[in-house]
Amino acid sequence: MTTPVTFAQLGVPQFICDALARRGITEPFAIQAATIADGLAGRDVCGRAPTGSGKTLAFGVPLVANTTRSEPRRPTSLVLAPTRELAEQITSELRSFSGRVRVDAVYGGVGYGAQLKALRRGVDILVACPGRLEDLLQRGDVDLADVVQVVLDEADRMADMGFLPAVRRLLDRTAPERQTVLFSATLDGDVAKLTREYQRDPVRHEVGEGTPDVRSADHRFWKVERLERNPVVAEVVKAAWPSIIFCRTRHGADRLAKQLGKLDLAAAPIHGGRSQSQRNRALDDFGKGRVHALVATDVAARGIHVDGVASVIHYDPPEDHKAYVHRSGRTARAGADGLVVSLVQPGQAKELRKMQRLIGLDVPFTDPDTTIMPEGALAGDRELAPPVVRRDEPTRPKRSGRRRIEGQRTGQGSSGAAAHRNRSSDGGRAGSGTPSSGGDRDGGRGRDDRTRRSGRGRSPQQGGPDRRVSKGGGSNTRGPNAERGGRPQAGNRKARRAHLQPGARPR
Repeated sequence: MTTPVTFAQLGVPQFICDALARRGITEPFAIQAATIADGLAGRDVCGRAPTGSGKTLAFGVPLVANTTRSEPRRPTSLVLAPTRELAEQITSELRSFSGRVRVDAVYGGVGYGAQLKALRRGVDILVACPGRLEDLLQRGDVDLADVVQVVLDEADRMADMGFLPAVRRLLDRTAPERQTVLFSATLDGDVAKLTREYQRDPVRHEVGEGTPDVRSADHRFWKVERLERNPVVAEVVKAAWPSIIFCRTRHGADRLAKQLGKLDLAAAPIHGGRSQSQRNRALDDFGKGRVHALVATDVAARGIHVDGVASVIHYDPPEDHKAYVHRSGRTARAGADGLVVSLVQPGQAKELRKMQRLIGLDVPFTDPDTTIMPEGALAGDRELAPPVVRRDEPTRPKRSGRRRIEGQRTGQGSSGAAAHRNRSSDGGRAGSGTPSSGGDRDGGRGRDDRTRRSGRGRSPQQGGPDRRVSKGGGSNTRGPNAERGGRPQAGNRKARRAHLQPGARPR
């Protein structure tokens, strides 16, 4: 029997075929050709395929075709994904051909407002991360009793992240007679147990090798000292970018991104500690070539599905061989060349050799050498795309501290409210003219407010007294009181006592 070569021959509705054709998608990938017909027929499907093989369309096309109209807060189809990025990507992909079928996502890290509004309006296909969906269920904002189609995407990763207990609780809240579709990079262990418990006679489809992502890239293991890693990473990224660099911790990812900036490279960190808007911005800049590299942790990396990644660098060793396979699968996709570099520090060789045996790799540990690189992964003369000015970035030059001080002298900024506005507009401490760092919006506000009320601790430029007093008893002030004969302000006791002449009576 000849495999169908078009979506129409697989039984896909015409409105979906037309939407896919407008995007230039006319022939299904192998995993799509294998699973779409069974999905359209309502059968439970258990699928394994390598990263980048088109799994979203494989489960998304039958999902959109079979989804019925829902009532407010009661979706009829559900997709569970391990990360926010993956949930957003699935939502965007489904919307591109969903027609009148309403698709929305719920996930943590953002406010509830927009998600609640969408649920009240009505969502036919709900794409969700397990944690936020459980929160919404406990609040009474969503009901899964009408869900008759469920997709578990990247089930192996949800198992690795400890989400399977939540997944089980959510599946128990859906309709008993439902279609359950599961996709995973591996179908053993906890995933196999989930299949036995929640799928009914599933049809199993496996496409590609068990470890295709490992075998399709050029893997190198370089011996480096801990302090030598940054220059080596910079050389690799400059030769083969865009690149994804993996760190174990959030702090390590932030620190490395800053250090690469000092080496003339544009890098964006992405991890669970970043806000959703920051993560979206990093992915957008990476996908559009505005940065050389993403510096990522394993959790955040699960949502990175960007074609054309030239190199992957294991700055810190992966947790296990599965993590190595997943990390390395970001490059060498769809037949393209790719480079995977592991930095091996002293004391790590034994563990990494064991990992190689589990994966089936046999790569020697050598000194770093960037002179011989995969030709297809080289960046050549490629340049960064121009940056974009976003709404949350300043478009006008900030006022200098000097200008604000002059305003205070003329009586334009002497009040507490005006001084607070001046400090806020500069984004830093009053009288400094330099932006405050990080997210500290107070900028030392508590101390400034106290000194404003008492008159103490303020510099002459801020209109306060100068504590330096001449030996002759007269004050040496340079503030606005100088033209009054230099009498110090009442708040400064030492200056007041020094100002009194012998025999003078205090007022």
